[in-house]
Amino acid sequence: MALDKNEIAKRIAKEVKDGYYVNLGIGIPTLVANYVRTDISVEFQSENGVLGMGPFPFEGEEDADLINAGKQTITTLPGASFFDSSFSFGMIRGQHVDLTILGAMEVSENGDIANWKIPGKMVKGMGGAMDLVASADNIIVAMMHVNKAGESKILKKCSLPLTGVGCVKKVVTELAVLEITPKGFKLVERAPGVTVDHIIASTEAELIIEGEIPEMVID
Repeated sequence: MALDKNEIAKRIAKEVKDGYYVNLGIGIPTLVANYVRTDISVEFQSENGVLGMGPFPFEGEEDADLINAGKQTITTLPGASFFDSSFSFGMIRGQHVDLTILGAMEVSENGDIANWKIPGKMVKGMGGAMDLVASADNIIVAMMHVNKAGESKILKKCSLPLTGVGCVKKVVTELAVLEITPKGFKLVERAPGVTVDHIIASTEAELIIEGEIPEMVID
């Protein structure tokens, strides 16, 4: 059974380690803050100028002045700080962020990412994604494996305008966890109940498959 967006975020939350500074992109990545273990200390950063984000607020407890880069209302943890975007991007460009979690429209087998523009559609610009993918050493992508037409978004080569080249380390989709190796996508885990054959059929790129592929643990 394919994962929903919250379950994708739960799986990615397992990649967050104690002491990490983590940037969460718009979309599925923002959900990750809701599922990080409570016994570790993590600082979530948003590029609009927040360090120390907590989980999303409960309904009725929102503060319209506290938002993330996606203009969603957030909570802050004790010790949180606020600063202007130039300071925020100084943190990013200075490689002070340990892990960046982004959404994507396409990822290629060599780690290229396309997540900002579909030709013919109006967009305001690339935003901070270019800085994030150019500066981070550890980038995990949260995305759907196929589009609404059932076409794979896990590709040999991206067809959309690129945000970054050779930068993605791992991809978590509703079907699988994939690592990007020098030889391409390696299938690491599969969603509960999803077969390896189904993942292969849903993937345009070639997959490296070694031994029996375990199911993801989502709890």
